[in-house]
Amino acid sequence: MSPAAATVLATHATTTAAGSHGFLSPTGVEIAFLLVGLVTFGAAIVTVTTKQLVHAALWLVVTLGGLAVEYLLLTAEFIAWVQVLIYVGSVVVLLLFGLMLTRAPIGRSPDADSGNRWAALTVAVAAAAALVWVVLDAFRTTFVDLAGPAAGSTEVTGASLFQNWVLPFEALSVLLLAALVGAIVLSRKAKSSEKEEAR
Repeated sequence: MSPAAATVLATHATTTAAGSHGFLSPTGVEIAFLLVGLVTFGAAIVTVTTKQLVHAALWLVVTLGGLAVEYLLLTAEFIAWVQVLIYVGSVVVLLLFGLMLTRAPIGRSPDADSGNRWAALTVAVAAAAALVWVVLDAFRTTFVDLAGPAAGSTEVTGASLFQNWVLPFEALSVLLLAALVGAIVLSRKAKSSEKEEAR
């Protein structure tokens, strides 16, 4: 069998699989993906609307955990564990440390609202619309067979991550380090001002 004939047969099989599957006959994985997505979306809404900073951080854990579950449902186990280790395990812990070091109020914070709610909502809706448009345009004709074998491996994903995306990865680590140092500096300034007032 020639390579051209094999390509035609593979394309026909993919088209047949995509044609027999539709939105009106979702699989269990797709239903779970939708439900987890709704929970994640709700947790994200609560994260940005609550006035208690610690509650916002905890709801952020739920949001990032929901994204990790979505990656697992898409058979991207490596990315799911990276999501848990880096974002849930590092970013949120760093955020909680920053809250503790700066002695941020634990309860409701009326001054946490900057008054730019409508501007922030406009930017968020515009960013979400742009992201949805880009994803739909990029994957308009792509069908992912979740029941089939995995398309990639951890080795390929890791090589792509640490070869093509190493600069943003390292920039994020520097940003997190700067945030931690900034939190420590702010907490020391607060302590020194309290000592001066006590004198």
